[in-house]
Amino acid sequence: MPDAYVFDAVRSPRGRGKKSGSLYATRPIDLLAQSLRALSSRNELDTSLVDDVVIGCVTQTGDQGACIARFAALEAGWDLDAPGVTLNRFCGSGLQAVNDAAAMVASGFYDCVVAGGVESMSRVAMGSDGGAIFDPSTLWNVGSVPQGISADLLATLGGITREDCDTFAAQSQQRAADAIEAGRFSRSLVPVTDRLGLPVLEADEHPRPGTTVETLSELGASFETMGRQFGLDALTKERYPQVERIQHVHHAGNSSGIVDGAAAVLVATEEAGKSMGLTPRAKIRSVAVVGTDPILMLSGPMPATRKALRKAGMQASDVDLWEVNEAFAAVPLAFINELEVDPGTVNVNGGAIALGHPLGATGAMLLGTVLDALEDHDKQVGAVTLCIGGGMGIATILERV
Repeated sequence: MPDAYVFDAVRSPRGRGKKSGSLYATRPIDLLAQSLRALSSRNELDTSLVDDVVIGCVTQTGDQGACIARFAALEAGWDLDAPGVTLNRFCGSGLQAVNDAAAMVASGFYDCVVAGGVESMSRVAMGSDGGAIFDPSTLWNVGSVPQGISADLLATLGGITREDCDTFAAQSQQRAADAIEAGRFSRSLVPVTDRLGLPVLEADEHPRPGTTVETLSELGASFETMGRQFGLDALTKERYPQVERIQHVHHAGNSSGIVDGAAAVLVATEEAGKSMGLTPRAKIRSVAVVGTDPILMLSGPMPATRKALRKAGMQASDVDLWEVNEAFAAVPLAFINELEVDPGTVNVNGGAIALGHPLGATGAMLLGTVLDALEDHDKQVGAVTLCIGGGMGIATILERV
C-alpha cells in the first residue's frame, strides 16, 4: 500500500463574510479557481495527471451549488481529464477532502488527488441551504441544540470561565498579528485578483490587532437569551442533568469569525510526485473521524484525535504542533485540558477567532498552516482537528519528510 504525501498547500486570504468584505464581489467559483490555478502554476503541475479534485463546501446552494469542484477546475483552466467532486461534512469539510484524498492515494487506486475547500459566507449565507439541522422537530427528536449553546455547555462541563475564553481569544488575536507581521503565512497565501489581474485582497482582513481581555469583557454573551428565554438550555437537561445552569461565556469576540476563503492541497504517492519533478513536504500518518453526542456536539476533536493517534501508533506527546479549530474558545481550551498538551504548541499563529472560519475551506487551510509552522519551527509532527456540527470530530496527523 503506498503512502500519501502532501506536496504543497495554498490558500486565499480570508475576507470578512459580509457585503462590505473585500471578497463579496468575488464569486466562490473564482475564489476556488484561483487557489487551484496557483497550486498548479507554482508546481508546474500537469493537470491531466490529477485523478480527482475533492472539495469541501458546506452551503451548496446558489453560487456554491452544482458541484463547484468540477466547475472551479474548469474555470482554472485545468485539463478536461481532471474530474471533481464536492463534499459536505460541515465544519470538517476541508479536512475531510484532504483525508479522502489521502485515502484514495493510499488505496493504490489513485496516484494524484487535489483536495481543498471553499466558502463564500458573504454571498451564500450559512443555513441558506436549509435541511434537517434547522428543523425544530428534528432537533427535538435527535436531541440537538445550536452550536453556541453546545459551546457554552462544553465550557460549563469543563469549568472553563468567561475570563478563560476571553484570555484565549486575545491571545489568538496577538498570535495572528505577530504571524502576519513576521510573514509566516506568506508561503501559502495567494492573493485574490480581479479579471484584470489587479489585487482584490492580499492579506487576511478579519483580525483585530490590539484586542484585549478588557475590550472583550465589554461584550454581552451571544447565546444567553437564546438558551434561557427560548428554552434551548432545557434541551440539554435530559442528557446532562448534573448541569444546574449553563454558563453562557461565548460572544462574537471569542468565537470564530464569518469569512470568505478557499484552499487547495496537492496529495500524491511519492512515485507520482517524483515523476512530476516534485518533492514531498510531509507524509500523512493517519486520519480519523468520529460521531459524538449532538447535544454537546463540539467535543469531537478529543476522541477523533485519540483515534488518529492510535492509528499512527503515537501519543499526544509525540505531536510537536497542533491546529485545533477555534470554532469557539472553549473547544481548544477543552482539548488542551483533556489531552494535557502544552498550550504553547496549539495554534501558534492564531486561529479562527482572529482569522475567521470559512466553513468548507478551514480544515484544508489548517493543514497548510500547521505544515508551514512545522517548517518554520523545524519541528516534525503536526496534527489538525476540528469540531463538527451534528456531533462529529475529525483529525489528521502528518509528519515532515
